Order: sequence, then structure tokens, then C-alpha cells
Amino acid sequence: MNQPARVLITNDDGIGSPGLHALAVAAARAGHSVVVAAPASEASGSSSSITAVEQDGRISIERRHLEGLDGVEAYAVHGAPAFITMIATHGAFGPPPDIVLSGVNRGANVGRAVLHSGTVGAALTAGVNDGRGMAVSLDTGLHPEGLHWDNAAQLAIGLLPFLGGLEAGSVLNLNVPNRAGPDLPEYRAATLTRFGIVQTTLAERGQQHVRLAIADTTEEPDPDSDAALLAAGFATVTALQPVTGWALPDLPAALADTSEGRPS
Repeated sequence: MNQPARVLITNDDGIGSPGLHALAVAAARAGHSVVVAAPASEASGSSSSITAVEQDGRISIERRHLEGLDGVEAYAVHGAPAFITMIATHGAFGPPPDIVLSGVNRGANVGRAVLHSGTVGAALTAGVNDGRGMAVSLDTGLHPEGLHWDNAAQLAIGLLPFLGGLEAGSVLNLNVPNRAGPDLPEYRAATLTRFGIVQTTLAERGQQHVRLAIADTTEEPDPDSDAALLAAGFATVTALQPVTGWALPDLPAALADTSEGRPS
């Protein structure tokens, strides 16, 4: 897709996120038709939830002006990012988008744990609705000295021709190292590692409560995985599949076997 596209910019960090702003600016400067619609407040960990705050059956949507984005429509929505993507595909913010860019998220989204990410959930929802989506995240770590949003945004825009050339329903997950310098990191195709960068563990269980703890993952990632390649300084690109089904060719036989043992 080398032609200008209609691009929805969303995220799970909220409408005021600097990563969202950087991504919208980069897409607009590249000549794309941009609309911004993001949660009115942080919605991290919302996965593909389509929850929203209703009042009298209506979802509150507020027009916003984002600095440096004159002429770009922007909306704060009282709903999860996947919900925002879903209603965008039905024309809530004008013509349905060709591509949904979700991010730039503060913190990497790697491994199978991306299932729980609101950033990734928005991109997957685009794919489920026969669009194309890309989740974009910056590997900031816990205590970054600086945040290089523009690098992540530039790399995301650089992938748009590739994403646009894929079939409808395609979804990419881009993770970018948080580093300064004139040279952008190289892209690398990556697989999903088994776990994310951190793991949630059960620290305490009582009769009426549980307490969780967050710890660094101790498992050594596969060298071709997103976690390993991101740690090596590459911008990792992983293809994600929206919800799919698979055939159960042996189900009739299995059911017949179980029915034979039932009392008549």
C-alpha cells in the first residue's frame, strides 16, 4: 500500500499519551488520512474487551484538539481500545479505516502475554473485522532515562506499505528498542516467546483474598523470538492471527466411542 490510507490511531494508554501523539503526527506527515480515537482514560490490560461506559444507552465521545495536529479529528471515548476499533469499522468516526495503528504503547508487548494487552487487542479487532492492524510498543523498561517515541512511530509508518500489501485480516506486532541516535533499529521478523518480559505470580492466597507479584521472567527465550531479538537491539515484527477455528476431523468418531459406553 504505497497510496495514502485512512488510518485510525488508538491506544490503551489514553488520549493524552505522548506515544499516541507521536504516532498520529508521523502518520499525518506521511500523507495518510488520520483520525484519532482513544480511551478517555488508561485502559491497559483490557485485551480485546468491548466494554464501554453507557449512560441512557449511549457511549460518551468527546471531541479533542491535539497540539500539532490541526485538521486531524480526535476523539476521547469512554470505552476500551478494542471497542473503539470495533465502532470505527462501523463508521463511528467517518469512513471505516484501512489500517488501525495502536500505540505507541509505553512498554514492550512480547510473547504470548500479548493476549492481555489492550494495545494488541485493538489491532486484533481490526483483523477480525477484515481490516489490517498493527500494535506498536516502545521497550521503555521500568526507569527509562528518556522516551524515544518518534523512533517507534517512524518504524511503524515504515511498515505500512508492507502491511497494506498483506491480505485483509492481517495483524502485526511491532516492538522497538528505546534508544537514541540518528540510526533507527533494523527490523527483524520474530516469533512469540512463551512468556512476556515479566510474569505475574501468586504471592499469597487467603480465605477471602489473593495477592499477586510481578517478577522478571527467568526462562531463556528462543533466539528467534521477539523477546530475544528486542533485547539484542532489533525492532521486532511478529505476525499475529485473530481468532480462528480449526477442524476436528475425529470428533464424530470420538463421540461415537463415548456413546457406546453409556447405559441404555
